[in-house]
Amino acid sequence: MLEIYKSAENGELTKLEQFEKGCWINLFAPTADEIRRVETELGILPSFIRDPLDDEEKPHVDVEDDQTLIVVDIPYVYEEEGTQIYETMPLGIVVTDAYIITVSFRKNDIVETIKMNRMKEFATQKHTRFTFQILFIASKEFLRYLRMIDKKTDDAERTLRKSMRNKELFILLQLEKSLVFFTTSLKSNEMVMERLLRGKGLKKYEEDQDLLEDVIIENKQAIEMANIYSSILSGMMDAFASVISNNLNIVMKFLAAITIVLSIPTLVASLWGMNVHVPWQGNPLGFVFEGAIAAFSTCAAFFFLWKKDMF
Repeated sequence: MLEIYKSAENGELTKLEQFEKGCWINLFAPTADEIRRVETELGILPSFIRDPLDDEEKPHVDVEDDQTLIVVDIPYVYEEEGTQIYETMPLGIVVTDAYIITVSFRKNDIVETIKMNRMKEFATQKHTRFTFQILFIASKEFLRYLRMIDKKTDDAERTLRKSMRNKELFILLQLEKSLVFFTTSLKSNEMVMERLLRGKGLKKYEEDQDLLEDVIIENKQAIEMANIYSSILSGMMDAFASVISNNLNIVMKFLAAITIVLSIPTLVASLWGMNVHVPWQGNPLGFVFEGAIAAFSTCAAFFFLWKKDMF
């Protein structure tokens, strides 16, 4: 889809039908005709539009003549079999003297936040500031999703304390996987921001420099949070694995003790059931004696195993 916006003098974001100087073009899941229109009418390099549409594209900065491509990873969430999955996706920002273009292969919360016009001093004509504002929102979104992951981790932990179910373990495993994605993407984004801070690709004013430094601080905070949560989750997975293994050992020990106790009456009955001469064979109270021996042996075995903490 292709959307065109431009900031009015009062700061309101207006949707346009045609390209104008100073406008913002948003492309998400674009068709071949929409890509061709942007490339033809605006003279954008084809690779600058098509590279961010690859879900495996890594964050980087590319400068060609008067065009700058900035690719960063942004977080997104989707549902699969009733479970929320947290992953990252590339977002491309193409900056020229006249236009700024955002490109992604699917709809995302960062662009939706911008469209709601919730940013201070926002103007599509200020390309450098607009770019850094997008990066700032992306860093904030990472922090928001990290808090959501932490909350889901706590919920899964509380459930696992009551009942060891595979469902919660798989949730923790998926969250651990998401944190790996987040950490990798945040570190890659940091490299892009450091390059922009050194003056590669974009002209910056003093207020833009301050904004970019704030973005870097937010990104570093997100990296620290992701590392902390990843360490906690990894330790929790190891702890629950040990708990599950210990619970299995306890169950097996209990079953082994029960098997030993129940085998004693069977052993006694088998001895007196053989086709040979046995004590009390002709005695009317023979069965009582045999039952008493079985009961006494069973109780003795139970007491011995109980003293050994087998029950």
